[in-house]
Amino acid sequence: MTAAAGRLPDPYGRDGGGANLADILERVLDKGVVIAGDIKINLLDIELLTIKLRLIVASVDKAKEMGIDWWEDDPALSSGAGKAELKRENAELRRRVAELEELRVLEPAESDRQPAKADLAPAKEEKKEEKRERRTR
Repeated sequence: MTAAAGRLPDPYGRDGGGANLADILERVLDKGVVIAGDIKINLLDIELLTIKLRLIVASVDKAKEMGIDWWEDDPALSSGAGKAELKRENAELRRRVAELEELRVLEPAESDRQPAKADLAPAKEEKKEEKRERRTR
């Protein structure tokens, strides 16, 4: 039995040779790689700064499979995200305009509105006060 016949097949698809960069990159993107690390800066046992690093290297398909799709909602990275934000804002503004128009229909205009008794009370008091002042003069 020869060495080549008893060996398992090379995971990178090349028998007997080393993996080239394209093969390694394809495998990394297919499976995904997570690199995590923390950087802490202390001065005399006082923590001044902590930076937590999390790096995921994966293909877009693999990232979506893992539930990572933040770039789809970022207006700087996706034209669709900006459109979605504009649609949401437009719908909100239309709702607010409809509410205001509804209130305007329900409340009569200021010129059409009859003054309420509560609105007339201060005016009556002022007139009474003026009459008193005239009498005392």
